[in-house]
Amino acid sequence: MKKNPLKRVVKLILNFFSRQFLLRISLILRPILRILYRGKKFVDPIDGSSYRTFLPYGYNRLRKNALCPGTLSLERHRLLWLYLKKKTKLLEKNISVLHVAPEIIFIKKFKKITNWNYVSIDLKSPLADIKANVYNLPFEENYFDLILCNHVLEHIEDDYKALNELHRVIKNKGTLIAQVPLDKNLKKTFENKEIMNPKERNKYYGQYDHVRVYGLDFYTRLAKSGFTPKKIDILKEMSNEEKIKYCLPKDEKIPIGIAIK
Repeated sequence: MKKNPLKRVVKLILNFFSRQFLLRISLILRPILRILYRGKKFVDPIDGSSYRTFLPYGYNRLRKNALCPGTLSLERHRLLWLYLKKKTKLLEKNISVLHVAPEIIFIKKFKKITNWNYVSIDLKSPLADIKANVYNLPFEENYFDLILCNHVLEHIEDDYKALNELHRVIKNKGTLIAQVPLDKNLKKTFENKEIMNPKERNKYYGQYDHVRVYGLDFYTRLAKSGFTPKKIDILKEMSNEEKIKYCLPKDEKIPIGIAIK
């Protein structure tokens, strides 16, 4: 079978360059890729742009048509946007929003929502408004109505401490959206504090900077930190044509936590 050179290049880039470098270079590449890959076959629902193909993406197992070339959104970003747009009123409400480790596809989009009091935080990312550690957020208690913390917790050594801090700054009945890579075949989260080497983490957790693989007990972790957990399955309400057009994940639920104070 003939190997796809693009897949090899993507895997090399993801594993060799730091996340901060890739974020910076992506600001330059996006407009170019938008032109190179323009077409009508696939659509990013976040901004409505269309392309002849999406790009493969993944640190070990490359997923076909995962990365939108013009926006750099992944399947989970497109799924989240469709949930916010179609199934909630959050985009229309006057609310305070905290975005942890902000994704490039969402930053400009969210900042343009005039009815949101929006702020983003990250310890290292050049895209964030505030440099802060999720263990010690520079906000008062009960401040935010909505917290977006997507694909962050699997990178954090003490995720309970992070969840407790997010619970501190969120209002009663506020919404935490906390997407994580979750293995539905695992009843219990797999983590081992002795696995510290990036190569070993890549082997056991699927990515060099992950510190665990979440199982179905992730929802129990949300509950222990003061959130009422929910599993949002928006995919079941979508047609196969929509799933293909938007290049969505085949089987993924969005974890939601409603804060109880």
